[in-house]
Formats: sequence, structure tokens, C-alpha cells
Amino acid sequence: MKVGSIFLSLFLILVLLLSFQSLKPKMGFEIPKGWPKPLYYFDGNEYTEEKFELGRKLFYDPILSRDNTISCATCHVSFSGFAHTDHSLSHGIDGRIGRRNAPALINMAWNPYFNWDGSMGNIERQSMEPIRHHDEMDFNLDSAVARLSSDKKYAALFREVWGVDQITVRRMIQSLAMFTANLVSSNSIYDKVMRKEVGYSFTTQQENGYRLFKKECASCHQEPLFTNYKLKSNGLPMDPFLKDYGRSAFSEFYKDSFLFKVPTLRNIEFTFPYMHDGRFKKLKDVLNHYANLDPKTRHLSKELKKIKQLSSNEQKDIISFLYTLTDKEFLYNNRYQFPR
Repeated sequence: MKVGSIFLSLFLILVLLLSFQSLKPKMGFEIPKGWPKPLYYFDGNEYTEEKFELGRKLFYDPILSRDNTISCATCHVSFSGFAHTDHSLSHGIDGRIGRRNAPALINMAWNPYFNWDGSMGNIERQSMEPIRHHDEMDFNLDSAVARLSSDKKYAALFREVWGVDQITVRRMIQSLAMFTANLVSSNSIYDKVMRKEVGYSFTTQQENGYRLFKKECASCHQEPLFTNYKLKSNGLPMDPFLKDYGRSAFSEFYKDSFLFKVPTLRNIEFTFPYMHDGRFKKLKDVLNHYANLDPKTRHLSKELKKIKQLSSNEQKDIISFLYTLTDKEFLYNNRYQFPR
């Protein structure tokens, strides 16, 4: 075989390989080093940049609410870790007020379930609940699809992204999931210290806070995601107005009384107010609650029955460490903000 023919054959093989690679679905995010594999891995909803941008547009558009006044971003603001710092409880159309605090949307691809009571087990279906919820967007899903279909810009966008003319509920929620699943926060000072990046280290107070955190808090707020995604009772007395029994209201099992999902602590500096009902405005209030827990509190999860009575200085040290979980590159990332 002539040398020229060999080179031509190798060139053709290389072209085929590159063509095959270009056809493979691209991931919208890289799994940070040392992190577990995400549970939502875009199976059946392959990543494309166009789908991400469509999801972002839908996230910020009040078109999905019955009266065109409330968007997903109304309660999930990028600068606050996609939480809602203005209100203790979620707000919806007609000034309606929900029963729980709007949770931060951070590293959602790793979540095994959603909502404070873990009542939704799929990131795609999760977006359906606020659209349908009476106190939030209060809209019928089919009506939302009909409204999108009658909008010429959305009709064109869905056609371009999905390659078909028909807008469906599934395509709508998968587009939203494409955006929310890509909200990955992994570049805080803590992360840079763990990666041993040059110029980054903990202060003495942060180091002491980290030591205390690992001893007193990490059983529930496990690194690197700073949650174990389990449902726990943290000893909060029930709000007499809300009368929120936690997961038991969903499961109807007494044993699930006062169980709420352990939230991530990433960007905790900016995701106030805290707890399922937003009752605490400051981290010092949260730490003070745990520092003064009565181990005999009814329904209290076993991990908290052994927690140390933290001194004021120890609480300050832990808070100093928690501030290292702030990821400003995530909070102020133009890619996650209102589409221009």
C-alpha cells in the first residue's frame, strides 16, 4: 500500500471519529473533581446550549403564571443563590402567600428529591408544581403550553430547539430542567482551599470553625455538597399559624412528623431567611437554636441529640467557616441571570 493511501485512510478515519464526537451529547457542566456523579445526568434530555437558553428564558418569564405576573425567578433570585431574601414565605399571584420559604436552587442535579418535604422526586416534574400551585403561579399546564404556542417567538424557539412544531408539557419542563440542573456552585474559597490553589487558605478562625463544623454539623451537612439530602427534624417548635407538620402532611405517616429536607449550606451567607418557614433572618440565630437544643425535644433527629452546647465564640468560628462557602462566581454569573 502506498504511503499516500495510508495517510488518506488515516485522515478519513480521523474525520469519522471527529464527526462521531460532534454527534455525542455535550454535558452542560463538568462534575467537580471529587464530587459524586449527579443523579440527573440528562438521560433523555441531552444537553444543548440552545435548550439551556430556552430554559433560562422560561425561568425568567412570567408567561407561565395565570395572570402573567409571577416567574420562577420571582422567588428564586440569582444574587441570593436562587433563594428569596425579601420574604420568609414564598409569594405568588394576587399577593398570595405560601406556607414555606422558597429554597435555594443550588447543585440540583444531585438532589434525589425536591421540596422541603421531599414530595417531588424528579427535577423535571418539580417545575410543574409551582406552575400549578394555587398560592404560586396558579396555572393549568395545558393552558401554559397553549399560551406558549400562541406566542410567535416561543413557537419559533421551541421549533429551533426541539426540531418539531408542537410545544408539549414535557418539552416545556425539560427545557426548564436544562437550566436549573446546570446551576452548579463549586468555586468558593472553601473549594479553592480544598483544591490547594495558590493564594488561598483558611484564617485561624475559619480553620477552627471548619474543625468544629466537621465535629458537630457534618453528619447532616456532608461535604462536598454540604447536605446529605435526608429528611430530619431539627427541633424547631411548630409555627402556630402555619401548622406545618413536614413530610407527614404528604406521606400521612406519623413517623414523618416534622421531617424536612436538610438544605445545602453552599452560599448560605446569601440564602437567608433560614429554615423551612424562613423564621431566622441571621446565621447567628440558626447557630443559637442548635446551641440551645434540648435533647429531649419531641421528634428530634438522633444526630442532634448529641450536639455540643456551642459557646458564643465557637458559633462565631463556625459562621466564619460558613462564609467560605460563598461562591461569588456562581452568584454573579451572567450566564444564570436574566437573558438580555
